[in-house]
Amino acid sequence: MRYSAFALLRQALAGHRGWPRAWRDAAPKPAYDAIVVGGGGHGLASAYYLAKEHGLRNVAVLEKGWIGGGNTGRNTTIIRTNYMIEGNTDFYEFSLKLWEALSRDLNYNIMVSQRGQYNLVHSDAQMEAATRRGNLMRLNGIDAELLDRETLRERLPLLDWSQSARFPILGALYQGRAGTARHDAVAWGYARGADRLGVDIVQNCEVTGFLREGARVVGVETARGEIRAPKVGIAVAGHSGELARKAGLRSVSPQQRIRTGAILFDEGQAAKGHGLGHVSSATFSPALGGHIALGFLAEADRRKGRRVVAHSPVHGEATPLEVVDPVFVDPEGARVRA
Repeated sequence: MRYSAFALLRQALAGHRGWPRAWRDAAPKPAYDAIVVGGGGHGLASAYYLAKEHGLRNVAVLEKGWIGGGNTGRNTTIIRTNYMIEGNTDFYEFSLKLWEALSRDLNYNIMVSQRGQYNLVHSDAQMEAATRRGNLMRLNGIDAELLDRETLRERLPLLDWSQSARFPILGALYQGRAGTARHDAVAWGYARGADRLGVDIVQNCEVTGFLREGARVVGVETARGEIRAPKVGIAVAGHSGELARKAGLRSVSPQQRIRTGAILFDEGQAAKGHGLGHVSSATFSPALGGHIALGFLAEADRRKGRRVVAHSPVHGEATPLEVVDPVFVDPEGARVRA
């Protein structure tokens, strides 16, 4: 059903008993052309555009809970393009243009409100930074307005304009097209749009691991069984590292330091190219009496108990490491449940 004023009137006359589900509560199939892990804004948008723009409709979105129940339901709701890093500027401007037409595209009210955004300036250094940001925005065709104190005071008279304010206001950088969108409505709209294009939205289907053939991922293990696909995408925000199975790394020689950014290779493997992964963070653990680290490592689960070498040419070091569980103390959680 297409949402419209006429549909609303028709349902009102019928006591609102004829509304269909916004999207199907799909059961997982054994295989898909692509799987997207994560039923938040990014995951649902990825599936929607795979279907809409690329014609790939045999797609599943796998969500361990309910749609929009993660980061999407807790974000700031702000939409804007006041970024000045090269690449980001055009990217976010394109994104804002998508926002401006998204309700029509999805046939779902995501409650975009372009009420404008003021970034307040509290020091001369901030004014210089705001000037640079505004100039870069304008030079890239993006609306921006630098406001001095008096102009801003006329627009926002209820702010604390006293000189005794903790953060005295000197001015602001204003973008009129910025605003807000209803975050959970974004998830619901994308879910409905993807479902209408044939995408399966599978809730209560936690991904617990990956199926591999050699070094290639060919599917996922879930709480509802194995699901195969030649393409698997992860869109689970801060849980990405856990889902992708970071490897725990421990120095074979307890006193030998592990370098963050070192590239990982198998023992005996030539240290050339991009290796098997890298060390993402490292520290010394007094409790364990040695240096430990976390890293992204290909087939980390299968390498537990084996050795790799962390090469850091910029430091002139090659450190032998043992691959261990990324939870170094009580990985089974016995102490937590005691």
